[in-house]
Amino acid sequence: MTSEPPYPGHGGSGHGGSGGGDGSGVRGGNGIAPVRAFVVLVLFVVAAIALVAVGTRPTVSGDAATPPTTTPTTAPSGHKTAPTTTTTTIPHSSVTVVVANATQTNGLAAHYSTVLTAQGWALQAPVDAATTEATSSVYYAAGQQAAAASIAATLGLKPAVVLPLTSAVPVTGVSTDDVVVVAGSDLVAGS
Repeated sequence: MTSEPPYPGHGGSGHGGSGGGDGSGVRGGNGIAPVRAFVVLVLFVVAAIALVAVGTRPTVSGDAATPPTTTPTTAPSGHKTAPTTTTTTIPHSSVTVVVANATQTNGLAAHYSTVLTAQGWALQAPVDAATTEATSSVYYAAGQQAAAASIAATLGLKPAVVLPLTSAVPVTGVSTDDVVVVAGSDLVAGS
């Protein structure tokens, strides 16, 4: 077996490696590897700081909503208690409703009476309105606004047509009812 003599371009290692000509083993011999490591470290730190900054920033929405204001109550012991909200839901079956037909379409009030009966409302016999109306309205007696709004939503009517029950309602004999639906021409297509 013969051994080959080392060549001067190999750094004296005899392995043909790619070290520097000075035998130090540092790539390129000019210190590039430590500089590259330092640059990578700096980039990593900058990226980490940027991610933390983005992750901890509060979210901003396009809506400038004002949070509801509540006033805490003070208990007799002097401690503040959390405010409470009480919502009373009136059962549909306890709300009397009458539907009046304010169009020339036969059976319109009966149709919507059936729709509302299926929702559990206490429907009275359907009647005819004294006038013809293009736009439907839902009138409510004192304390029945939420029921009237629910009925209007069921019929696909806008909240603007929910009005207090007054003597101006184009239906006679409904002053004792909780909600009066005056079905106008806009409800004909849905019947």
